Amino acid sequence: MNAFPLLFFVGAIAGWIDSIAGGGGLITVPVLLSLGLPPADALGTNKLQAVFGSGSATWHYGRAGLINFREAVSGVGFTAVGAVAGAVAVQHIPPDFLRAIIPFLLLAIALYFFFRPRLGDTDVHPRLKSGMFHFVFGLALGFYDGFFGPGTGSFWAMAYVLLLGFNLTKATAHTKLMNFTSNAASLAVFLVGGKAHMAAGLVMGVGQLLGAWLGAKMVVARGARFIRPIFLMVVLAISVRLLVAAVHH
Repeated sequence: MNAFPLLFFVGAIAGWIDSIAGGGGLITVPVLLSLGLPPADALGTNKLQAVFGSGSATWHYGRAGLINFREAVSGVGFTAVGAVAGAVAVQHIPPDFLRAIIPFLLLAIALYFFFRPRLGDTDVHPRLKSGMFHFVFGLALGFYDGFFGPGTGSFWAMAYVLLLGFNLTKATAHTKLMNFTSNAASLAVFLVGGKAHMAAGLVMGVGQLLGAWLGAKMVVARGARFIRPIFLMVVLAISVRLLVAAVHH
């Protein structure tokens, strides 16, 4: 495929964005569709390349001591179950309802963060026990990521900050672990159905590894003040993109 250099570059940019604020699929899915891949194949290929980026970011955040893997085990399990269910469902149910409502939820998140500039600067007392949190959000956001996807990282980060009291850096790190889980679980469903372009996904995956490594290093070094503006820009970009797509649809 002559587009391999482009795919590598797109994967690197998406990996950098994803490791910081999520939303890389906003770039990768349209590119894959523009190359002529059928929608299901584009989604499967996107999950394939995203596994590399989210896995790389998770590994780097883990090495930096930002992820409590023992506490997150239940979240990984519930997220995997939800993602498999979502990936199966998306092949049978049109996601029109989500396409219509998700932009407004994302805009609400952006506005909340904008008007609470100190939110996520430090850890605060959790409002929900970890087990219940991971049960509810693992199943719900795992399903959403497998079924539709845009903004999953934003929803995870917001939930970690508001309900478990994590600072934004720690929330971003745990978000990548859950993103990796849902990417891998839903990818398995797409692969079983033969819905992924392996060569394109692997080339983009190499780019993802590089971009995620750079992004994770910047987050660890600079913290919440670096994440916040990028997070807000990505959330707004996803919202606008989804609103335009919903109106066009």
